[in-house]
Formats: sequence, C-alpha cells, structure tokens
Amino acid sequence: MTQMERIKKLITTNDGIIQTSQVAAEGISKTVLYQYIKDNDMQQISHGIYAQKDAWVDAMYLVHLRCGQAVFSHETALYFHDLTDREPLEYEITVRTGYNPSRLKNDGIKVYTVKKELHGEGIILRHTPFGHLVPVYNMERTICDIIRNRNNTEMQTLQGALKGYVKRKDKNLRLLMQYASKFHIDKTLRQYLEVLL
Repeated sequence: MTQMERIKKLITTNDGIIQTSQVAAEGISKTVLYQYIKDNDMQQISHGIYAQKDAWVDAMYLVHLRCGQAVFSHETALYFHDLTDREPLEYEITVRTGYNPSRLKNDGIKVYTVKKELHGEGIILRHTPFGHLVPVYNMERTICDIIRNRNNTEMQTLQGALKGYVKRKDKNLRLLMQYASKFHIDKTLRQYLEVLL
C-alpha cells in the first residue's frame, strides 16, 4: 500500500478528517500528506487538521482534536447530561493550569483552567450529536463547577441544573459531596440542597 493509499484509508476511517500527527505516527511523510491535501482539494479546518470538502465537521469533536486535554465542562457539560434545555452558544472546556488557550479563546471557546490534580476528577466519555466520543465531566463534577462559577452563571441555569440533578435516579449525592469538599464549596452546596431536598 502506497503512502497516498494509507492517507486515504486514514481519512475514510476518520469520517473525512486527517491530522498531521496521525500521519506522522504512521511514518508517512508530511510532504506526501500536503501533496494529498492539495491534489484532493481538502481544506484546513484547524492547525494540523484537514477535512474533505464534503465532510460534516463535528465542532465538539474538532475542539477535542485541537486540544486533547480539554474536557467539556460547565454549561456544555450540563447539555451533555440533559440538565439544561439550551444548546450551548459557546463551548466551555476546562484545561490544566499552564496550557495556553489563546487560539481556542480566539475561536469563541470559553476556557477554564484548574490545577493539574483536579483536572482529571470526574472525566467520563459521552457521544456528541454526531456520534464521536469526547471527554466530559460527570454530573456531580459539573454541578460543582457550576456552583463554583455561580457569579458568572445565570441563576435560572443554576437552579434548573440543581433541580434536574436532584430529580435524577442516577445521581450520586455522596460523590457530589466529595467533589464539593475538594473544591471548597461544600457549605454553599449544602445551602442549595437544603432548599431542594
């Protein structure tokens, strides 16, 4: 199989999208990739990411490809968990402190940073509307993030998420309290829960 054929196979496997890093990992020369991109009239959709003209680009999956450590959080995570009825106007992600998010912010993505040891707390995988798996914080972590960011969250969104969470059969109040303690919002959370439970 030629390098061009291998590139074509990678593109087919990845729904019409290819990353320079994928090609390099396969031992294929970047020169061959760029020639393939030119010959097949592909478009650059982000730094090091190219798509066929007719490819449906999953914007959430693209965020994940652009920043592998990004975890969908806050109101975007509420959407994944059906704790809000509003589709996010801008995607919200959380990255480790020290990551430079300027490119993502320039593209209208809201970026939160958190200490390395807290970044991995509560990560699960969820399917985007297009069917790609992306990292998202679980419900309990998301509730804590929303409470931590309550000054920048609409009260209606916060209350709706908490009411929705409390009604859920799959809620885990013990885990919620563990996260609240780690993020130093246990007193605030208790105040909200006392009203709802």
